[in-house]
Amino acid sequence: MKSATRRGLQVRVGGVAVSALVAVGVGIAPDAAAVDVQTEQWYLGPMQAEEMWKVSTGEGIKVAVIDSGVNPGTAALKGQVLADEVPKQVAYGATDDYEGHGTSMAELIAGTGAGGGVQGLAPGAKIVPYRIQTRGVPEAEEKKTAEPAEAIKAAADTDAKIINMSFSSPYFDPDIEEAVIYAASKGKMLIAGVGNDGETGEGKVGYPAAAPYVLGISSMDKDSNISKFSSHGNYVDLVAPGEGIPGYCRPSFESYCHGLEGTSASTAIASASAALIWSAHPDWTANQVTRALIDTAGRDWPKDEPTQYAGYGTVRPRTVLADPNYDAGAPYSDPLAKWNKEEGKKLVTEIPPASAASPSASGSSQAPEASSDVDKAAAGSKAEKAEKSENAAAESSSDDNSTLWIALGAAAAVVAVGGGAFALLRSRRAT
Repeated sequence: MKSATRRGLQVRVGGVAVSALVAVGVGIAPDAAAVDVQTEQWYLGPMQAEEMWKVSTGEGIKVAVIDSGVNPGTAALKGQVLADEVPKQVAYGATDDYEGHGTSMAELIAGTGAGGGVQGLAPGAKIVPYRIQTRGVPEAEEKKTAEPAEAIKAAADTDAKIINMSFSSPYFDPDIEEAVIYAASKGKMLIAGVGNDGETGEGKVGYPAAAPYVLGISSMDKDSNISKFSSHGNYVDLVAPGEGIPGYCRPSFESYCHGLEGTSASTAIASASAALIWSAHPDWTANQVTRALIDTAGRDWPKDEPTQYAGYGTVRPRTVLADPNYDAGAPYSDPLAKWNKEEGKKLVTEIPPASAASPSASGSSQAPEASSDVDKAAAGSKAEKAEKSENAAAESSSDDNSTLWIALGAAAAVVAVGGGAFALLRSRRAT
């Protein structure tokens, strides 16, 4: 059982309950006498967390976690959750997590490690919780739980800078698309897991990761291999750790589960990475933080040729933090802008500073060009012809203490299945 997706995690999208593709998986049952979970956070060493924390801990950055709710009472989250800052219209159940999923994401982002709990990558950041997931929630509460689009729009009107969305649906939802466009217009950085459907069906990237302005995150293991379960396609942007992660798989919060996996965890770690950078550069925009993550990602292929499995490569916030004079480029030019090469048309427009877009405005009124092809996952697919398979090996460097974060070897982005392999598909977008 690789993920909660496969045990029926549900979210309501467009008024219909659908399986959430992005959720932490369950590998091993909880163990009351478990080892210190921080020893299981294998990525903290390679990412040089201790060195990064000398520069930034994410202080001053609020992350909206739109998920199954967040329990603020765990040892690692005491004092880290700003429940009073959730907008009233979507606040119901925000701190009642019946699954443990949202709480796990919050700890990966901003956990303090207190009491032997999970050490978040951005322990100085704060969490603003939202509950949208309804599995296990009594019917009376389910009716009061916010729709994903409602939560995204509500978060957009707060001072949270990052919106973490560790959930996904295989279906296009116009309400979610409108909501993320609105949130982007408000200067928010939107981060979502691409999904855990890589070994089933067509393995396509789901929503909201495939919506405009959303940074789509795939999963990797400690050996630099792209996780077999990770969905793939034109809207994978970055890769972050998503296997062998400790977290909660039961709502008792008495002990952790071990060996959890899913692009949910990858999303949380990417959000924490963004928080570290934004905290160090508080005058930057979401576009600049996004561009910094893209430009410094670990890869051994050209930056302008992102792959369908690894995107631009592995997240490496330390590279940005190590350079106080880092140039993140234009503040209001979207680094994720995509073009339909056949039609020569830009599909995603730039987001201006604090736009006048209103919550009730339609997606077409805010981004006219995007509205002509609402299913971003399909946009430009006819132009995607280039295929290229690579040899496996992560490139080493004397700059970091692990090859993991230097250049994700191209073959790490080739997922072996049944003795075969999926070849990398490149040239999916121009920036």
